[in-house]
Amino acid sequence: MDVRHAAPAAALAVLALVAACTTTTTGRGAAAAGAAPPGLEAFYDQDLSWGPCAPFAVTADDTDAYADPALDCSRVTVPLDYAQPGGETATIGVLRKRATGDRIGSLLINPGGPGASGMSYAPSIAGQIVGTPLAERFDLIGFDPRGVGASEPAIDCETDAERDQERADIDADASPEGVALLEADSQEFVARCVERVGVDVLANVGTRDVVRDLDVVRAALGDDELTFLGYSYGTFIGAKYAQAFPRNVRALVLDGAVDPAQSAVESAVAQNAGFQLAFDAFAADCTTQPGCALGTDPARAVDAFKALVLPLYDAPAAVPDGRTLGYADAMTGVIQALYSEQLWEPLRLGLSELAVGQGRVLMLLADLYESRAEDGTYDDSLEAFPVISCLDEERLTDPAVFLEIDTRAREVAPFRDDGRGPTAARPPCAFWPVPPTTEPALPSVAGLPPVLVVSVTGDPATPYEAGVRLADQIGGVLLSVEGNQHTVALSGVPCVDDVVTRYLVDLAVPDDGTSCTI
Repeated sequence: MDVRHAAPAAALAVLALVAACTTTTTGRGAAAAGAAPPGLEAFYDQDLSWGPCAPFAVTADDTDAYADPALDCSRVTVPLDYAQPGGETATIGVLRKRATGDRIGSLLINPGGPGASGMSYAPSIAGQIVGTPLAERFDLIGFDPRGVGASEPAIDCETDAERDQERADIDADASPEGVALLEADSQEFVARCVERVGVDVLANVGTRDVVRDLDVVRAALGDDELTFLGYSYGTFIGAKYAQAFPRNVRALVLDGAVDPAQSAVESAVAQNAGFQLAFDAFAADCTTQPGCALGTDPARAVDAFKALVLPLYDAPAAVPDGRTLGYADAMTGVIQALYSEQLWEPLRLGLSELAVGQGRVLMLLADLYESRAEDGTYDDSLEAFPVISCLDEERLTDPAVFLEIDTRAREVAPFRDDGRGPTAARPPCAFWPVPPTTEPALPSVAGLPPVLVVSVTGDPATPYEAGVRLADQIGGVLLSVEGNQHTVALSGVPCVDDVVTRYLVDLAVPDDGTSCTI
């Protein structure tokens, strides 16, 4: 499940670079909305101790954001393995910004990934909604899914030095030797995860268990029903929660939909096609501006782009911090920028730099995607990404399937084709030591309140059509948004934010066919 959601604050930070009290909450929601599952009563009825957020920070950005005295944090205890509720436990980190007015309940937010921290993301959303009915009526809650961010135990498979090394170009191709090299790298990652995280944790961090945790969190917060906003992979969490706990749903906003019924092959092809559309839109804009490194003809932009990035295999570009920008990091930086038009200007500048042998801006964009801080440290989000995905996706082990994926991806996204030929190399999930735990398909859900699905026409990571299908599958209402970016709710687009706010506060469902423009 190759989806991510970049926080607007982080994206704008790259744009700028270029240019003690404790309280207690008693859980009571489970009894009102339906009894706790047998054996889980103690988890559903637990009391939460709230205090300063500083001890929960896992990055320098967290440290700065969590200093806000208006925020408080806590931990929710859950079973590590729900089949053995009397056994080992895990904790889910939660961050809260209290409602300023007549409180309806809690609004829980997941920013995507899988692997992204809801605790880290929530302060930026809190800043975005200051003075709005959402801030007045809801406690804003950011939570870190199990294994992610401040939740414990953490998914931490690699050291910072190992991450840097992995980002260096691997001189692999479609030859048997190249395939063997790539697969060896995949197997090494799996071995590190088994050694450093443990099979017992790896077996229980999929969305199946995140959904169960989410219901425990809801109850521990004292909410009878769940009000939830999920971006990107967060839509998968929301949809699976609706399937598991339909009676406990108050309102769900699912923005940037993952299609649960789509096969891994079709999902990968659709996403690559989406990024090609985003690249084409960027190129159409860039080629109208003076000095665009892609030239003046958008029809020749792919060829011009390849002329810039393919030489990086043999001659990486200089970066001021002493690193060098290879082909892999350059492509990562480009992909990061294609998530949002806000990053088109840095991408244009980065390609212009590359034309003269410099890789500063593209490396900044790649570092944003990879969650690498200025001091060289990484958070664990991209380590959690494959670990969680391996439990959520169908287990594919046939090299022919991966050859088909790569072949078709190159056909629909020629800007990503490096000319070395499609490879049948299998990724880490093909070697994963435990089976999948989440069924991708989403059966129809009876008795569910209306769900609001938001889909952007030019979303590269979760294509628009996936939102159309999810709304149909879940019996939801679709808000179509014309634009070029990955997800949009509460990002400052008045038309969208008004619809989302009225839905969350008043449960006002928009008319069929309602649309907005970014």
